[in-house]
Formats: sequence, C-alpha cells, structure tokens
Amino acid sequence: MIYKFAKNVVSLIFHILFRIKVEGKENVPKKGPVIICSNHISNFDPPLVGITSPRDIHFMAKEELFEKGWLKTLLSHLNAFPVKRGMRDRNALRNGLKRLEEGHTLGLFPEGTRSKNGEVKKGLAGAGFFAMRSNATVIPCAIIGTYEKFSKLKVVYGPPIQFDSLKKEKPSAQEVTDEIMDHIKRLLDENR
Repeated sequence: MIYKFAKNVVSLIFHILFRIKVEGKENVPKKGPVIICSNHISNFDPPLVGITSPRDIHFMAKEELFEKGWLKTLLSHLNAFPVKRGMRDRNALRNGLKRLEEGHTLGLFPEGTRSKNGEVKKGLAGAGFFAMRSNATVIPCAIIGTYEKFSKLKVVYGPPIQFDSLKKEKPSAQEVTDEIMDHIKRLLDENR
C-alpha cells in the first residue's frame, strides 16, 4: 500500500520535473521472477526505474541508508533491502534470491555506483550471480538523458537476454554480468 502510494507521488513529481518517455515495457514479463539491470547515472535512477516499470521492484540499497530508524522503515515498505558495498554480502545475496524465488522483480544497477561521466562502467559479478542462480528473466534497461529540470529522460526496457548458449559454457558470474552490460550498452547506443 505504501509502495503504490509512493510510486504515484514520485511519478507525479518526476513527470512534472522531467519529460519522461518509456519504451519496451511490453518486454517485462507480467509474472514470474524478473531481474531488471540498468545503467546508473544518478541517485534518482531507482525511483525512475521504479515508476516506469510495469511491476513492483525490489532494490538493493547501500546499508548506510538503513541506519536511521525512519528511513529503514520507509525503505522496507518500498521493498528495498540492505547490501554492504565493497564486499561479498552473503545476506544480501540470499535475500535477493529469496525474493526471486517468490516471483518478485529485482532491480539491479550492476555498476554498483553511479557513473560520473554517463559512460557505462564494468559491472560487478552480483548481477551474473543472480542471473545464473535463479530462473529469472533478465531485462536490460537503459536510462538516457539528464536529470536537469524539464529535460528529456528516456527509459528503454530491452528484450529478455537469452543465456542458453552462454550457460552451456559454464561461465563465471562475471562473464554473465559482462554479457548483461553489453546488452545495456547496445540499448544506450541504439536509443541515444
């Protein structure tokens, strides 16, 4: 209930501040576990993806955000869960897999941190881990534009990534993440 209310409020604010165009929503499956992987250019990326996705999204958020009681409560109601950055956080990995097993949508920014120049950086292995350890459909997402007031922002959801041939090679989590990042880069290049 709080998620829907927050989504509506943020959507209204973002649509007033930015000219948002969304493409490819039909690529996001209506049911079953889904991982949406996007490039990361701003702190506003999670709410932007959250309001443009046809499904409710569960995001990992840096652990420091959960240190304040009121913020921890709010983030929990918004389906966010903590992750320790800079190290392998087994609890966050288990939590993410559990949410996928329950059929939810997991939102990830594989780069782990914002890109200061807007160029896509190397992704972290976590996205590949979730892709290989779950039966989730992986959807690449590209955020194009800037968050300057009244500027154009475009969000493009690409078709599901097919890992069948890659899985036969028994790739590492990093190799799978690299494949995901290639799809995100292609979406950016094709839609700029």
